[in-house]
Amino acid sequence: MTDPETQNLHSRRSRESTRARLLDAAAEVFAEVGLGEASVERICERAGFTRGAFYSNFASKDEMFLELATVVARERVRAVRARIEEISAAGDFNPQDTDVRVIIRALDVVGDDRPSTLLMSEISIRAMRDAEFAAAYLAQTGEVVEEIVQLIDDIVESKNLELRVPSHDAARIIVGVWGDISARSAMSGLDSEEMAALRTRELGQIVDLVLVRRAQSSA
Repeated sequence: MTDPETQNLHSRRSRESTRARLLDAAAEVFAEVGLGEASVERICERAGFTRGAFYSNFASKDEMFLELATVVARERVRAVRARIEEISAAGDFNPQDTDVRVIIRALDVVGDDRPSTLLMSEISIRAMRDAEFAAAYLAQTGEVVEEIVQLIDDIVESKNLELRVPSHDAARIIVGVWGDISARSAMSGLDSEEMAALRTRELGQIVDLVLVRRAQSSA
């Protein structure tokens, strides 16, 4: 006979699995049709669950959307932080890498495929209409910016460069351009290679504007 503690563990894991599958399905549906057009029925059908499973986990579609946005935000920050820790490890700065390539390596974990871009657009639209939601959204964006600040400072130090603007402003500009490129690529139907080429070209221009080679001191 299974003891109560084991039963509780299995029940909790099953509930967590159901919740995660519902959130994954919701992310797809919100990206495809938007928050307004997404229905509980459609989300349940995509996840392979009944309405009962939905309402045993979420009180409403809005509650689900807010949790999904929180999950996405945490994952974005975690992914960028982990990648920057990897890049900043001793000896990981490749002298042959361009500065823009290093920054792209840090941000390419954010997710800039069409579904991810559409979902982030839905999240940002909600943030514009909901002050409480906006505060959480801006805090998440700020965390990503702070991680890029650290990366820029590391690049400047390791490659003997100087910034034309404060590193926080440079990071905010780079993150903003990244988001704009992702949005325009989704609108234009660019494939991954075309998006990568656009991203490298435009981010390269921005990096050239904010970074300058430090003058060598005369002996």
